[in-house]
Amino acid sequence: MTLVMGVDSSTQSCKVVIADAATGDVVRSGRAAHPDGTEVGPQAWWEALRAAISDAGGMADVEAWSIAGQQHGMVVLDAEGRVIRPALLWNDTRSAAAAAALVEEVGAGAFSARTGVVPVASFTATKLRWLADDEPSNAARVAAITLPHDWLTWRLRGFGPENPVLDELITDRSDASGTAYWGADGYDREILSLALRRDSASVVLPRVLRPDEKVTDADGRRVAPGAGDNAGAALGLGARGGDAVVSIGTSGTVFAVTDAPVRDATGTVAGFADAAGGWLPLIATLNAARVLDATAALLGVDHDGLAALALAAEPGAGGLVLQPWFEGERTPNRPDATATLFGMTLTNATRENLARAAIEGVLCGLADGLDAIRAHGVAPTRILLIGGAAQSRAVQTIAAQVFDLPVVVPEPQEYVAFGAATQAAWTLLGSRPDWSVGETDAAAGGHVPGIRSQYAARLP
Repeated sequence: MTLVMGVDSSTQSCKVVIADAATGDVVRSGRAAHPDGTEVGPQAWWEALRAAISDAGGMADVEAWSIAGQQHGMVVLDAEGRVIRPALLWNDTRSAAAAAALVEEVGAGAFSARTGVVPVASFTATKLRWLADDEPSNAARVAAITLPHDWLTWRLRGFGPENPVLDELITDRSDASGTAYWGADGYDREILSLALRRDSASVVLPRVLRPDEKVTDADGRRVAPGAGDNAGAALGLGARGGDAVVSIGTSGTVFAVTDAPVRDATGTVAGFADAAGGWLPLIATLNAARVLDATAALLGVDHDGLAALALAAEPGAGGLVLQPWFEGERTPNRPDATATLFGMTLTNATRENLARAAIEGVLCGLADGLDAIRAHGVAPTRILLIGGAAQSRAVQTIAAQVFDLPVVVPEPQEYVAFGAATQAAWTLLGSRPDWSVGETDAAAGGHVPGIRSQYAARLP
C-alpha cells in the first residue's frame, strides 16, 4: 500500500490524514489544537503540525504529502528566514481602513480585473498596508511574504532560520489568489509595492506551482503545492461543475467550481482560483459555527440540545430574526458591525425560537452569498453541505428549508486535509485521483421562502 499525507492547518487546529493513494481510504489520522486569537505566532502552527503528524503515527512510511490551510494570513520573513512578527489571520479586521485606502488607490474595477478580488480586511495585501503604516520598522525588514500553508510546507521540507533558502518557498494558485496581489498573469508587483509602500522587486514571493507540479523534501518524498482551505475542500469532495459547496466552520463559505474566472467589481464575490486548474468563485462570512457555539452557551445546552430546541420551533422562529454579525462581517463588508436580534415579542421570546433564529441567521447569510455567485452566471444544481456544523440535524433540516436547491450532506470527513491528500496522490499517480465520497440527502421538508424574506427585511 502506497501512503500519502494530507494536512489541514486551519484556524482552530491542525488535522492530518494518511490515506491509501490508490483508493483514498484513510488508514490513520491525527490532530492538535491551535491557539485562539486573530494574531498567532507561526511557531505555534509548526509545533501543532509536528504534534498532529505524531498523533497520526508519523510519516516515515509516507511517499508524498501536501499541506492545505487557512487563507490570507500574513507571514512575513526577514532575510535570515525568521518570522518578523505574529501572523495576522484572515479574521483580523484591524486592516479595514487599509483595505479601503488600497481600493481607493487602485480602483475597485481595476482590482477585480487584475486580481479577481476587491480586498476587504481579510486579504493579505491589506494586512501588508497595515504593517507599513503601523509598524514601519517591521515592514522595512520584510524579505519574503508567505501564507500559512506556504510557510509550513517550507518548514516541513527542511527550511527555516537554520536553512533560510527563501527561493524554496512554494505555493499554489488557490492560495496565491487570496492575497489580492496575484492574478491569472502572476504576481502583481505594482499592487504589492502599493501595499508595502516601497519597491517590492527584491521581496521574495512563493513560486506558484501548477496543480500537478511537485518538489521534494529533505528525505526525497514528493511534495505537492498545497492549497487554500476551500480549494482543498473542493478537491477532497471531488466537486465539479453544478456543485455549490456550503461550508460552516469557524467561517462560513459558499463556492462553486467553474471553468472561467468570475470578476465582481463590487467585491462581494471573490474570483479565487481552485486547486485543479479551474476557478472557485467564493463568498465568505466571518460568522458561522461560532454563532451556534455562543447561542448554545447562552441557552445552557450542548449542540445536540441546541438542535432539539431549534427543531421544536416553526420555520421563521415566530418572527424572531438574528442578524449574526458577532465579529463584524466580511460579506457584507461590515468590519465594525455587531449582532442584532430583531422582532422579539412576549409571544416569540422562547428558547426554541432563539435557537432556530441563530441557525436561520447563519444560513440566510450564506444563501445571500449563493445568490451573489449566481448573479455571475453560475448555475449550480445542488448544495454540498460540509463543515463541523453540517453534522447537526437541525442545520441540515433548516438548510433544506433556506436553500432553493437540493441539499446533500457528504459523509463526515476532514475534507480540507483529504483534498491535500488527494493532491499528494496526484503527484504519484500522474493524474487527479477520483476517490469516491459517500453522500446523504438532508432531511426533507422543502424550501420555505418566508425564512429568507423575513431575514432580508431586517438587513440595513
